[in-house]
Amino acid sequence: MNNRMRSLATVAVIALLAGGGYYAWTTYGAAGLPEGIASGNGRIEATEVDVSTKTAGRIREIMAGEGDFVKPGAVLARMDTVQLEAQHAQAEATLRQAIIGIDTAKSLVVQRQAEREAAAATVAQREAELDGASRKLARTEQLATSNVTSQQVLDEDRAAAKAATATVAAAKAQLAASEAAISAAKAQVVDAEASVEAARAAVASVVADINDSTLTAARPGRVQYRVAEPGEVLSAGGRVLNLVDLSDVYMTFFLPTAEAGRVAIGSEVRLVLDAAPQFSIPARVAFVADVAQFTPKTVETDEERQKLMFRVKAKIPQALLEKYIQQVKTGLPGRAYVKLDPQAVWPADLADVVQ
Repeated sequence: MNNRMRSLATVAVIALLAGGGYYAWTTYGAAGLPEGIASGNGRIEATEVDVSTKTAGRIREIMAGEGDFVKPGAVLARMDTVQLEAQHAQAEATLRQAIIGIDTAKSLVVQRQAEREAAAATVAQREAELDGASRKLARTEQLATSNVTSQQVLDEDRAAAKAATATVAAAKAQLAASEAAISAAKAQVVDAEASVEAARAAVASVVADINDSTLTAARPGRVQYRVAEPGEVLSAGGRVLNLVDLSDVYMTFFLPTAEAGRVAIGSEVRLVLDAAPQFSIPARVAFVADVAQFTPKTVETDEERQKLMFRVKAKIPQALLEKYIQQVKTGLPGRAYVKLDPQAVWPADLADVVQ
């Protein structure tokens, strides 16, 4: 009798479980979810940022340790700048020398302009002398026709007129040379000004390198690990720290072809972490891969095509991350639930989300 009672009880339990399973299957679908909702396993991830050196140098100190939370602008490390400071002093000296070069070039222009004025005055003087010699020669030639003056005087006046003509030509040549010298002096001013600009650019470049020797956080995040230590010499672009950007946190999961094809960018997502299954974290679909991640050898049949899996990324709202930024951790596994149909209704355990 007792054995019969036990058998009846066992049958009743099995029937109850089967009925409950059938009810769950008809209510939430074969996967235990309502129609229009799909799910996939994933892991919390975040954008990683390498804090690296811009120029080669030695690490002087590192202020951040692994696990430290940092805010944008926080100083993380400093590079040795002794050599850069020397280059800065040299660039400043070159700049001062270039500025003096401008003054020297401008003074030369003034000098050449004064020389031109003197040459122009000389030309005027020589032209006046030529005019006097020409007038005298004309009078002498007129007197010579009347035999009032001697041939010798005529020859002397002719020679004087030719000499005056040559003197005017020489004075004009000197004037042209002075004008050319002015142009050359002005070109030296332009060259000196360009040298000043180049020197200032060199100073700015060294100053930028000095400023970049102080490594700061560009985003809020947590130091994941230290790649180098104080005293080490790194090449340009050498990694010092690795940060996890806690303002860009998401979960990557995978869906088969039929479900991935129905996912729209911006679709609602609920994330449930294994470490805290009692919480439902809201998110939105930010990315759906256009190429399957898992591809069988052949996709010639419908059955094989259903095996294709597409990567989906669900991003957690930045406002929510900022609110709980100290509690945000990456690498935690969990499950993502996504609405394939905007009209689908979340189950009770996914309806209430973290605010």
